[in-house]
Amino acid sequence: MGAIMPIIKKNGVEIYYEEAGTGFPLLVLPGGGLNATVAGLKNHAFNPISEFSNKYRVIALDLRNANDGKTIGPLEIDKTWDSFTEDQLTLMDYLGIEKFMVLGFCIGGPLIWNLLRKAKHRVTCATLVHPSGFTSSHPDIYFQNNISGWIPNLIQNNPKITLDMATRFLNNMYTKRADFVFTVDRDFVRNCETPILILPDDIPAHPYATAMETALLAPNSQVSLYPWKENDRKIELALRHISVFLSSYSQSNSIKRRDNNKTSNNSLTSQN
Repeated sequence: MGAIMPIIKKNGVEIYYEEAGTGFPLLVLPGGGLNATVAGLKNHAFNPISEFSNKYRVIALDLRNANDGKTIGPLEIDKTWDSFTEDQLTLMDYLGIEKFMVLGFCIGGPLIWNLLRKAKHRVTCATLVHPSGFTSSHPDIYFQNNISGWIPNLIQNNPKITLDMATRFLNNMYTKRADFVFTVDRDFVRNCETPILILPDDIPAHPYATAMETALLAPNSQVSLYPWKENDRKIELALRHISVFLSSYSQSNSIKRRDNNKTSNNSLTSQN
């Protein structure tokens, strides 16, 4: 079955997404910083659409106003991360999806934490693949990367957006949030019961220390083998870990686990 590639329009935003497969929904957030697009998934270590659409309904969307992307909307300077999260939830609502799993690369890490902050009751599990995060050794890396790699085309393609507006957007998104994972604090992660799987990396834009700190704080976290991108065999092992993790927290299996727990508790009660 080929991928479906429509655009939905709501509140002045055009959201481009692709989906393939059937089953419990898996929302995919591509990597690539503010230039994250579905098309860019082909350049990732693996493409979740091709890897998981044989078992799940896999849905991916372009980040709003990404260069070469098709999701277009206002540059909401005072909302930054929340504007992207609203696009994700708008898409899930449009598709009639209440509960879903989420997998995100790079910028998808902070976006997943923000999604959990806004709608954790809707997310059954989250997989963070080489997530972005703050590191004191490169405190302005995301600001500088986007000044050169995102803003020029953004301004050229959107005459209403000025350099000052785009710079304020980056400052609000990164500079004023220069700590941890940008979107939530450590207490939030410490109290987040959502099952989390982290596949760490160790480059300035994907700091290992920050990824591992979240893994150690989150009460229901798992970590893949590391390093996992060195060769095809290690990627295969990482994919196997993701597959088992997703299978455990798709809705049908979650219901089975709850029923099994109830049965076990009833048995214990009867024995007592």
